[in-house]
Amino acid sequence: MSGPIKDVLLVGFGAVGAIYSLILKRSGLARVTVVARSNFSLVNDEGIHFKSKKYGDIKGWRPDRLCKSVAEAADRPYSYVLVTTKAVPEVIKTSKILAPLLDNEYANKFSQPTYVLVQNGLNVEVELYSAIKALGKGDPSIISSALWIGTNLMAPNVVEHGDFDRLTIGVYRSNDYTTTQNSPEEAGLLKDFGTLLETGGSTITIVPEIQRMKFNKNFWNVAFSSFTTLTQYTVPAIFRGPPADASVSYEPFVSPTTADLISTYTIPAIRATLEELITLGRALGFPDSPEGLPSSVVDRVIESTRVLHIKADSTHVPSMLLDAQKGLPIEVEVIIGEVVRMAKAHNVSVPRIETLYALLLIVQNQILRKIEAGKQ
Repeated sequence: MSGPIKDVLLVGFGAVGAIYSLILKRSGLARVTVVARSNFSLVNDEGIHFKSKKYGDIKGWRPDRLCKSVAEAADRPYSYVLVTTKAVPEVIKTSKILAPLLDNEYANKFSQPTYVLVQNGLNVEVELYSAIKALGKGDPSIISSALWIGTNLMAPNVVEHGDFDRLTIGVYRSNDYTTTQNSPEEAGLLKDFGTLLETGGSTITIVPEIQRMKFNKNFWNVAFSSFTTLTQYTVPAIFRGPPADASVSYEPFVSPTTADLISTYTIPAIRATLEELITLGRALGFPDSPEGLPSSVVDRVIESTRVLHIKADSTHVPSMLLDAQKGLPIEVEVIIGEVVRMAKAHNVSVPRIETLYALLLIVQNQILRKIEAGKQ
């Protein structure tokens, strides 16, 4: 990509935000400003430590500029604003996080950037789109995404990362699930942003209809994030057998004593949950095709997850489970609640997903209760 260096702001300096700030800076095509709220002091003093199978061990890494708040960062225009915060609208809406960029003072001084939402869940763009539209500065420019990555924060400034990061990107269009081709302007925007990340080492796929891909990606979270968070055990507790070699040690694993019950009840329950999503997808107009929502996604999600998590070195903790373990709010509304609401709007029965939602609401309610108690 030719042209001037792009100013990019990244908001949300957790594990995903840290990895993508690293990727952006590695490209040599972006000047990266990062907003670090809870971990600002530590990152400012020591930098970020990466332990990545893909990018290597990097100690004391820093972005071009580190800010304590979005307000501090709102002193210049940006080409792109990446939002990698958890989407927990019942706690704080994205427009409130980005408020200094969405007020009249900033909007009158600088052009609005393209906002890139790297967040789990469905309909995470709707509220931000409305807030940008209300500025009266033209149509909002939002890129949404579906992310596949294995990364966790081992400490506030220590990031563990596996050997892949794959991001599928597409332009968000309000209430549109059917467009099958990007306009020349949309294609140019996606290529421009995608080149930043590809040059930095990431794997990028550009699609004309991102909502289908996000719906597809949500399959894994609806099933496996829910099941692991509610049981407090990671995915190997569903699939992985005990160590065959006495010299090898790992856990959890499926005890042979009742392994047949896991096969008879648990895995079919996961399959039935995913099939409810297929029914909803059909009601939304997603065709049974590779470009739409193929029915084969059910088997593919289960089998690819099984293959990954039967391995002895499977240590990944799903982000929802990790948040629950840390006493942090979980993304129950955008991952599960939105599915329930979309199903109701289209008269689709999703009893298993409704049950998962009902149970996770208890988990979320108690997490929020304890957070509120800690503030007193």
